[in-house]
Amino acid sequence: MSAEETLAQIAKEVAVCKKCILHESRNKSVPGEGPANAEIMLIGEGPGFYENEQGRPFVGASGKFLSELLAGAGLKREEVFICNVVKCRPPANRDPLPDELSACNEYLDRQIETINPSIIITLGRFSMGKFMQGAKITQVHGQMRKVGERFVIPMFHPAAALHQAALKPALLADFAKLPELLNEARAGLGRSTPAPKKNEAPKEDPKQLNLF
Repeated sequence: MSAEETLAQIAKEVAVCKKCILHESRNKSVPGEGPANAEIMLIGEGPGFYENEQGRPFVGASGKFLSELLAGAGLKREEVFICNVVKCRPPANRDPLPDELSACNEYLDRQIETINPSIIITLGRFSMGKFMQGAKITQVHGQMRKVGERFVIPMFHPAAALHQAALKPALLADFAKLPELLNEARAGLGRSTPAPKKNEAPKEDPKQLNLF
């Protein structure tokens, strides 16, 4: 099974998942989207109102801001894989509960293994907690660490920066360092910088891959 097929299979499983109470109030599950060979994987916390309506991650105001942050780092949204630690919306956008995080953990682990990114960017404290238990995001944001076989960079959640203007400069600065950190991660993993692809066929629409 190819990486694209594996991600599509995970998305199908998420769509009918009943491992926790969140399935009772979901409209659409939000497994994630992006290329199966993405070098950068961004992991948020959970779907919000608009994500629950559309079945896509980061489509509201925080999604627009995330696209701007990526552009500041010379990246396009279509080049990265974006998902959350929980795949269904917590009611009233409350924090995900431990049993809900546990229920979705298998799906997330399989996505990480399939994509095998050079860098994982955690957005917010819940996704950071998966890799750096006990860390304080105010102290470690923007700092790349080797966690097992992965390079992980914790960052503030875009929604937090929209609600707390004081966090915005730090988030902008952390994303601006991404190109440099990506090269460091490649070197640490023994991966070469991807060569420009000539005569590349058009990329498939994520919708055609059933990733959401």
